[in-house]
Amino acid sequence: MSDILIKSDFTKYKILFLEENSRLNLISKNDEKYLFEKHIYDSLAIKLFFEKYGEKGDKLLDIGCGGGFPAIPIAIEYPGINVIGIDSIQKKINSINRIKEGLALNNLDTICGRVENLKNRHFDIITSRAVAQLDKISEYALPLLKKDGYFIAYKSKKALEELKNAEKVLAKYKAKVKDIINYTLPLDEVYERNLIIIGF
Repeated sequence: MSDILIKSDFTKYKILFLEENSRLNLISKNDEKYLFEKHIYDSLAIKLFFEKYGEKGDKLLDIGCGGGFPAIPIAIEYPGINVIGIDSIQKKINSINRIKEGLALNNLDTICGRVENLKNRHFDIITSRAVAQLDKISEYALPLLKKDGYFIAYKSKKALEELKNAEKVLAKYKAKVKDIINYTLPLDEVYERNLIIIGF
C-alpha cells in the first residue's frame, strides 16, 4: 500500500490536542510522541476508502469519538463533509468542542449522548475506531446508515476474527462486507490496520 497523502497542516491541531491531553489524558503519555503516526494518520486512512469509492455524501457520524479520532482529522482534511462526533462522556465532548473552536472547524458538530438514543437520523458514512467489537458496534451503526451508505470500522489485524463474530448481526440487518482495506502505520515496527467496509 502506498503512503496516505495528507494535504492539511496538522501543526495547530497537534498543539491544541496536547493541551487537552494534559487535562484529560485522551491518549496515553507514551503515545503523545506518536500522535501523528498512531492517531492522525490512522484516522485519515479513510482516504483509502474515498480513493476507491469516491466521496460518498456529505454527512458522516463518528460513533464513540472519544478524544476526537477519527472525527477531527477527517473534518480538517475534508471541509466539504459535515462530521458529527457522538460520545457519552461530556468531558471528552467539551474537549473536542474546544479544539473545534481553536481550529474554527465549521463542519464539525458534537452530540453528548448514547448512539442508541439517536432517532430518525441517517448518515451517508458512519465511522468507529477503538470503541467496541464489530458485532456490538454494528448493532449501533447499521440502523443509522442510509441504504446506499457505508459503515467504516477501523480495526486491527484481528479484523477477520471480529468479522466472523459479527456474521449474525450483519445478517439481521441484511448488511454485507463490501471490502476490507489493509494498511500499515508509519512506524518502525509493522503495525497492521484494516478498514472494514460494510453496506446494504
